[in-house]
Amino acid sequence: MAERIPEEKIDQIRNSVDIVDVIGDYVNLTKQGRNYFGLCPFHGENTPSFSVSPDKQIYHCFGCHAGGNAFSFLMDLEGFSFQEAVVNLAKQANIPIDIDVSSQDKNVKQSPELQQMYDAHELLCKFYHHLLVNTKDGQEALEYLLKRGFTMESIEKYKIGYSLNSWDFVCKFLQKRKFPLDLMERAGLLIKRERDSNFFDRFRHRIMFPIHNEKGNIIAFSGRSLGEEDPKYLNSPETVIFNKSKTVFNFNRAKKHIKKEQRAVLFEGFADVIAADGAGVINGIATMGTSLTEEHVQLIRKSTDHVTICYDGDKAGIQAANRALDMLQSVGCNVRIAWLPEELDPDDYIKEYGAEKFKNEVIEASLTYMSFKMRYLRLGKRLNDEGERLRYIEEVLTEISRLTKAVERDHYLRQIANEFSISLDALQQQQKQIFYSMQKNTKNQPQSLPPEPFLLQQKSNSVLRPAFQNAERMLLAHMMNNQDMTLKVQEMLGGNEFNVDEHQAIYTYLLAYYESGHVPDTSNFMQFIKDKELRHIVADIVMMPINEDFTEKELSDYIKHVLNHQKMIKIKEKIQDEKEAERQKDYTKAALIAMEILQLRKSLEK
Repeated sequence: MAERIPEEKIDQIRNSVDIVDVIGDYVNLTKQGRNYFGLCPFHGENTPSFSVSPDKQIYHCFGCHAGGNAFSFLMDLEGFSFQEAVVNLAKQANIPIDIDVSSQDKNVKQSPELQQMYDAHELLCKFYHHLLVNTKDGQEALEYLLKRGFTMESIEKYKIGYSLNSWDFVCKFLQKRKFPLDLMERAGLLIKRERDSNFFDRFRHRIMFPIHNEKGNIIAFSGRSLGEEDPKYLNSPETVIFNKSKTVFNFNRAKKHIKKEQRAVLFEGFADVIAADGAGVINGIATMGTSLTEEHVQLIRKSTDHVTICYDGDKAGIQAANRALDMLQSVGCNVRIAWLPEELDPDDYIKEYGAEKFKNEVIEASLTYMSFKMRYLRLGKRLNDEGERLRYIEEVLTEISRLTKAVERDHYLRQIANEFSISLDALQQQQKQIFYSMQKNTKNQPQSLPPEPFLLQQKSNSVLRPAFQNAERMLLAHMMNNQDMTLKVQEMLGGNEFNVDEHQAIYTYLLAYYESGHVPDTSNFMQFIKDKELRHIVADIVMMPINEDFTEKELSDYIKHVLNHQKMIKIKEKIQDEKEAERQKDYTKAALIAMEILQLRKSLEK
């Protein structure tokens, strides 16, 4: 078992960190009023429903109902044990903590087989890197990289390596260190030969690029041939720890820079990311040899809503950039396109023109959505031909109709009018016709702006609930803010319970919390509650807007709703009893029950 961390130390750590900073490392947060909002990291969404309260030091998602404090956030997102979450936040707060978190906690959340896969990749990464930079075997590969413009600094930073020209060296290397070969085959590091079931190395005589997941674990490799051998790049196959559709290269390193710059630069391949990093573009990421997927988009969107796409300057790269633009735009991202001339890729452009020109004339001079679309729609068209020119203008008007800002629409309409000497009035009329046509077709409806987060909060908290449920929630909200209110509610309930089981459980926890000597503190109270689902309900309740000037009449009304519901249940039960007595022709009993029902109904009016 892991060592127990003293409560005083836990409180010190919790009070020394700001939950906005903790969650801000994972989620792109925007301030709205007193709270911060962003895309929930626990479920896929396109509009922000995830709220962080700096006042209460808690988070809550109005979509999936996740909620908690800084500790529970790391536990839920990273899979940490409580001790690991505390140690992690202690480091952030520079608070010394002499605790050795037991490896047993890690085994709870991660199977030994998965850990062996991660360990094998980490071990081979170090081995490949050593071969490249320290041995004669790797000299040819090192010279090749240096000749291609890689620096020793980038080779060291990205832990680039070299795999020996051998069929079984890695196989024996792993076997000697007690890694099961069948497991290493499932991890993508070895290949099993069908005819004799023997194992051999997957990567041979290649420059090795390690691939990390967003937590920083090495999960795969991409091996580049030293010459013209096919395939040029040999990637690890998909495994239980590596999924190309969900993996974004360099995201683990770049995410803090993306947060700081408030923008991600999306490249097609990892060689471009490494070259751009050397040129000072440190917020670069790339997909792993596959087109941009919905999973990639969701991962990027949770970190930033500003993306610059920098794909190859050839026809295929421009078409891929157009697809990526539409996907990112559809989830509310502000997207720009870095247009590369002469069909160059970013790596080649940097080699030919240098880092400064790449940053200033490509990345910083990137095109807006419409500027790119207008260039893209021109490709392959002969605009001196009347038919193709009219088709181009109509396609541009369609894109203009998707714009949400009137100023932008006017700007581009004037641009088209000036370029082709067309009446602005005529263009405006045709654009409106296209817009109304698109409105009728819901599939092609122009994208609307995402709703403001605070509207989502209001909507979420105004879910129609029975009066007694709303009363119980309001009572709990006030009780969590005020210990005296808790004692008053306890007295007014007179031994009766809340009608909703979860509310009663929270009420019981709250009584125990105050009896233990704690003061009102939502974040601390959530830590006191052991049940995860109850913590989520607490988060939802405390995010409700409440009247700070709580009157005695309001308190009495809420208590009345709680108690009246219990009376209503009794009335329904008595009505059934009365019917049963009448069915059995026990009219005396039926009359007595009728009197009880009458008394209960009278008590509702008090």
